[in-house]
Amino acid sequence: MLKLSRPNRTLFARAFGSSSSSPADFTSTILNCRSPTEAFELFNSASKQAGARKDLQLHSAITHVLVRAKLYIKARCLIKDLILDLQKSCKSRRACDLVYNALSRLERSRFSARNVFGVLIIALSEMGLVEEALRVYGSIGVLPATQACNALLDGLVKAGQLDSMWELYNDMDSRGLRPSCVTYGVLIEGCCKKGDLVNARKVFDEMPERGIERTVVVCTSLIRGLCNEGRMVEAESIFRTMRRDGVMPNLWTYNCLMDGYCKVADVKQALVLYSNLLGDGLRPNVVTFGILIDALCKVGELMAARSVLVCMVKFGVAPNTFVYNGLIDGHCKVEDVSEAMDLKLEMEKYGVLPDVFTYSILIKGLCSVCRVEEAYQLLQNMKKEGVAANAVTYNSLIDGYCKDRNMEKALEVCSEMTKIGIEPNVITFSTLIDAYCKMGNMEAAMGLYSEMVVKGLLPDIVAYTALIDGHFKTGNVKEAHHLHKEMLEAGLTPNVFTLSCLVDGLGKNGKSSDAINLFSEKTKVSSNTDETKEMDGDYCSPNHVTYTALIQGLSVDSRIFEATKFFLDMRVGGLRPDAFTYIVMLKGHFQAKHTLGVMMLHADMMKTGIIPSIDIRPVLCRAYQEIGDLKSAAKLF
Repeated sequence: MLKLSRPNRTLFARAFGSSSSSPADFTSTILNCRSPTEAFELFNSASKQAGARKDLQLHSAITHVLVRAKLYIKARCLIKDLILDLQKSCKSRRACDLVYNALSRLERSRFSARNVFGVLIIALSEMGLVEEALRVYGSIGVLPATQACNALLDGLVKAGQLDSMWELYNDMDSRGLRPSCVTYGVLIEGCCKKGDLVNARKVFDEMPERGIERTVVVCTSLIRGLCNEGRMVEAESIFRTMRRDGVMPNLWTYNCLMDGYCKVADVKQALVLYSNLLGDGLRPNVVTFGILIDALCKVGELMAARSVLVCMVKFGVAPNTFVYNGLIDGHCKVEDVSEAMDLKLEMEKYGVLPDVFTYSILIKGLCSVCRVEEAYQLLQNMKKEGVAANAVTYNSLIDGYCKDRNMEKALEVCSEMTKIGIEPNVITFSTLIDAYCKMGNMEAAMGLYSEMVVKGLLPDIVAYTALIDGHFKTGNVKEAHHLHKEMLEAGLTPNVFTLSCLVDGLGKNGKSSDAINLFSEKTKVSSNTDETKEMDGDYCSPNHVTYTALIQGLSVDSRIFEATKFFLDMRVGGLRPDAFTYIVMLKGHFQAKHTLGVMMLHADMMKTGIIPSIDIRPVLCRAYQEIGDLKSAAKLF
């Protein structure tokens, strides 16, 4: 227990010994203490006896004492506690006004506004109350210390108010603020968060011009921003610049660069960086290994990923959930779900608890190999383990049941997720709509579509594509066109799957000319010339399904020469026809009595290694018989 000096014991008795003591007595006693330690002890004792009004003034007094003694962190903590306490009975703005007014009353006669209100600005910024911090900044009439300005700028960045960040910085700069390295770091972080790498680079280049040395934190912030946008050449340039300037990269720098290379699938360069960081005497951490393992799994290098895990253990770094999730996801993607399940057991054995992502990955993996009931059981186990499922978990299971054509169970799971407070989202509805469309149940599909709209959910490209395709296949061309128009009015751009459905639907409903026009309009391929149009946001590259749909529509419409042109365009564009494309072309040429065309297509088909299916062999046989080549005809059976 702190022993008070005799003068302070007298002050304490005088201030707190009478019920008629005024607020001035309380504050005066604390302000007249010889040391902040004694003042703080008096503050604690007085707070237990004082009312709400006196308590606010006591906080103001002790804050001034602590700031005068340069105990800024302690002062900041006190202000935060006071605001949190006041927020229990009033709104944030009112709480901040009370604190500001209490500090203002005392400040006028005693201490510097710059430091006291600077501490208040920092406290408010750290609490995320940036609007209140801005009001204090605009009210005090002096420029706060650089640290307070930096805290306010950082608060605006964290709140995503990046335009306000620049407005504030320009105001500070015009009022004579000398920015520090931290100031520039905050500005660069804000620019990178917005994706404004041009201004981030300008700020970075300005630092040496104003005599401010770049630190590893500043350099790494810009490197991370560039890596997030996949601009690895520029990120490497900054990396070389910092080394040239004598700023040694730390582990965070290496991790950012490695992660950037892994995101652009350049795992080889990430491994080179891993070797370099070891050469710099840095010790990799769980993030380093997690980046490598996740990237190797994504490119299918599962054995290499496992080797990195072994290396990780040798370094004494314990794998975490993220590391195991990467491995599990990698095995699920190659449909090695049994190994993925074994990895879950392994992580539990070593005390690493599976999270919602672990279970979601496994549930999706099990559904992908038609083990849907096991996936459902895993969901039940997940609940027993106290891991809360999310929309992704349920959507994966719903998708599994839909692919299994078990709509009753899919809807049951949907109902289950709603009961626990997880509302079906756009993906949930799109999955169900797609399944009903594939089954030809357009009434159910449109019912879900209507429910989706009523709930305020905007149908996505998947839902529209499924509905358009479903209506075309059930002969409702008018509704398919209506939905296509509605999709465009909603601002959605058709993707290659939508285009394929539209071309297929038009062709099969005797509208091959419309199919050609749409194909020409939505792709870079011209239907009349050898020219191509420049790609922009309204164009998409056709795939072999799009071409096959168009070729089939033209063939059915006895337009075999145009079909042949698009078949050749497909080949020139680097797309390889599959067996179905060849079947469509063979039937088209046969129906047009182009026997030579049938022979040439058959030869081309054999050259590419595609064996004619049973249903096309009679067509080929008759073609060979017509030209008298009975030997080739006999070989087909």
